[in-house]
Amino acid sequence: MKLLRVGPPGEERPAVLDGDGRPRDLRSLLGQGADLDGVFFATGQIERVAGAIQAGELPLLDGTADGGVTGRVGAPIARPGKVVCIGLNYRDHAAETGAALPAEPIIFMKAPNTVVGPNDEVLIPRGSVKTDWEVELAVVIGRTARYLDSHEEALACVAGYAISNDVSEREFQLERGGQWDKGKSCETFNPLGPWLVTADEVPDPQSLGLRLWVNGQARQDGGTANMIFTVAEIVRYLSHFMVLEPGDLVNTGTPAGVALGMPDQPYLRKGDVLELEIDGLGRQRQMVGQA
Repeated sequence: MKLLRVGPPGEERPAVLDGDGRPRDLRSLLGQGADLDGVFFATGQIERVAGAIQAGELPLLDGTADGGVTGRVGAPIARPGKVVCIGLNYRDHAAETGAALPAEPIIFMKAPNTVVGPNDEVLIPRGSVKTDWEVELAVVIGRTARYLDSHEEALACVAGYAISNDVSEREFQLERGGQWDKGKSCETFNPLGPWLVTADEVPDPQSLGLRLWVNGQARQDGGTANMIFTVAEIVRYLSHFMVLEPGDLVNTGTPAGVALGMPDQPYLRKGDVLELEIDGLGRQRQMVGQA
């Protein structure tokens, strides 16, 4: 299934796409105050939605045209409890930045309020000269993950997958005291979506292609097979250092092709246009603005 949230910021309505790509209203099933959040995942609502969509019990979302989704699409999960990220997790990305391959996953955090819609504006922070892009496979946690022993247990905790743009300010990240979070947590620095594709529709998260363009020019073209640490290993590993909870977001790293790794380092400027896609997970498009 493809789960999404449609509407203005703060007023998004949870929905699911039917077989014709039209959004079906989930509040008719879950209640008017429901959202795609930690409670939704923790209480097993994905299975309930699957049954309802198969039975044809869900009405079209108000304002839906015959052609599919209209209006703004928000992030496919409401504000996550935490956003955990893995750095230098692609062999080619580590090579382009001159970094040694990590022996264990490199962990950093992004502020949860960085998460915005897939087509929302990305804002260059005040004082920034090195704002960069990173297309990533995002993992949404569906059940509590604590001291997991196996990869099978880890994948059983995954609710689904989405496209994430782990926008980064490299000077803040690398030249301002060595604390990565400062270069990762600026407002709008995590466009997410357009959909959450449930795990049953992504049988092998290690066989997905990822691509990103800036102003129509291809910058990143990689695949999750190039990850150093797989999705299953990342979730298992993280569960030994923190409790992952339903609705949490895990960004799993980016392939080569970021501005930091290019000789001319063409960092983002106001007016640039970013386009991202991952096989089976949809497509994003962001205009770059100035904070």
